[in-house]
Amino acid sequence: MSWKEEYRSRVTTATKAVKAIKDDDYVVFAETAGVPQLIAKTLAEHKEDYHHVHIYHMLTLGDGPHITPECYGHFHHITNFVGSNSRQAIMDRQADFMPCFFKDVPAMLGDAFPVDVAVITVSNPDMDGYCSFGVSCDYAKTAAAKAKVVIAEMNEMTPFTFGPQNKIHVSEIDHIVPCAYRLPEIPPARMGNVERNIGLHCASLIQDGSCLQLGIGAIPDAVLLSLGDKKDLGIHTEMLSDGVVDLVEAGVINNARKNIHNGKMVSTFIMGTRKIYDFVDNNPNVELYPVDYVNDPWVIGRHDNMVSINSCIEVDLMGQVVAETFGLQQFSGTGGQVDFVRGAALSKGGISIMAMPSTGAKGKVSRIVPFLAQGAAVTTPRNEVDYVITEYGIAKLKGKTLRERALDLVRVAHPDFRDELKKTFSTRFDI
Repeated sequence: MSWKEEYRSRVTTATKAVKAIKDDDYVVFAETAGVPQLIAKTLAEHKEDYHHVHIYHMLTLGDGPHITPECYGHFHHITNFVGSNSRQAIMDRQADFMPCFFKDVPAMLGDAFPVDVAVITVSNPDMDGYCSFGVSCDYAKTAAAKAKVVIAEMNEMTPFTFGPQNKIHVSEIDHIVPCAYRLPEIPPARMGNVERNIGLHCASLIQDGSCLQLGIGAIPDAVLLSLGDKKDLGIHTEMLSDGVVDLVEAGVINNARKNIHNGKMVSTFIMGTRKIYDFVDNNPNVELYPVDYVNDPWVIGRHDNMVSINSCIEVDLMGQVVAETFGLQQFSGTGGQVDFVRGAALSKGGISIMAMPSTGAKGKVSRIVPFLAQGAAVTTPRNEVDYVITEYGIAKLKGKTLRERALDLVRVAHPDFRDELKKTFSTRFDI
């Protein structure tokens, strides 16, 4: 049977495809812009047909209709990265949070979380019948390999992306749902003087030939805007977003000095606007790999001058980093922050940066604090932090005593809170 005949035999509708999901099944949904929107909508519309279906996912872009209160009791969600449309379910105790490094998710699937059904998004097939995982290879590849049943939305607007492990043959998909809709987009974040100053400080630590890991948002965008005078930058990152496009076109990012995957940008998922989706479509200079490879600290550490830039919610005066909770409230997740911090530490000339505005809540609270909020989860331990950057400067922590760290962190805190920070910790650190 030719692959085209295989394809035709597996084509179905979303309504028919979801019938493969049974009560008490363990279902894995692809994440971010790769969330199968049509399947999610169809499950929500037919929620009365399901009871106690366990759904694992990470960040879910789109409306997330299957996570709403109307679906409580029908679908039980488990996640290790909370987003805006899953936060209420966590607060209502209708979803559970599982602490987990991003790199460890593939190993968890089939073990801590069985995989009865994998629900993924794929591109149209190539001439040999292979589809790419489009914008979300991360754990989707593993979920499809371990699942008893694979349901795939074949979205003709999903970019075809490269990478030797970033593909699945139509014969490996049980139910194919052809569709065509624009992928969910994350609009560019608003950038102000605070973010621009942070970007300039970060850029001052980046050398020609460095390999970068960046996220999405105003601060990563500001960093990228400040790199126009650099040369031969490379990209090895868990997420690829819009900000890299202009620097690639300007020749600043060319991946020419990368120790591995020379000449290629490597990522595990892609999230942004149509700008980045169009850029990666059929682009041989971009490759996606599963997250247990991309986020493996030993792989990251093989890149010389690896620079990891992440954001956080608060940092205490010892250098402990909280990036995922407000006190006891789970706000997001660990993601790949620790993976890349550790990878940068293994890199020759590598550094890790925690970049954040000095204040939160519209200037009402300091993000540099004497003590972490009660119940807060430490994302990155104090021993692993190289630099903390705010709009007021750079605090270098690695190799510093607790007293020296406190002094440096107070120096980059907002002026309105410096006296309070000194007073609170003066008896311990004599500052």
